[in-house]
Amino acid sequence: MLVLITYDVNTEDAAGRRRLRQVAKQCVNYGQRVQNSVFECLVDPAQYKKLQAKLLDIIDPEKDSLRFYLLGNKYQSKIEHFGAKATYEPEGVLLV
Repeated sequence: MLVLITYDVNTEDAAGRRRLRQVAKQCVNYGQRVQNSVFECLVDPAQYKKLQAKLLDIIDPEKDSLRFYLLGNKYQSKIEHFGAKATYEPEGVLLV
C-alpha cells in the first residue's frame, strides 16, 4: 500500500532539529521524499505499523505533528503531479 507521510517538527531548539533529522531518516528508509516534509512510502501493513511506531517515538506530540494518508494499493489513480519536479515510479527501482 502507498502511504503519504507529512510532518511538521518544531525546530526552535537543538532537540527539535535532532527530531526533524530522525523523522526524515526513518522516512527515507521506507520511501521517497516528494516535498520537504512529505514522503511517499510503499509498504506492507506490518512495515507501516513499524514505521508509524518509530515516528511516534521520535516526535514530541506537544510541539510536532505527524500525518499519515493511506492511499492503498490502487494509488495510481489517486495521484496527479504537475510542475517542475520529475515524478518517479513508486514500484520501480530505488537507487540511493
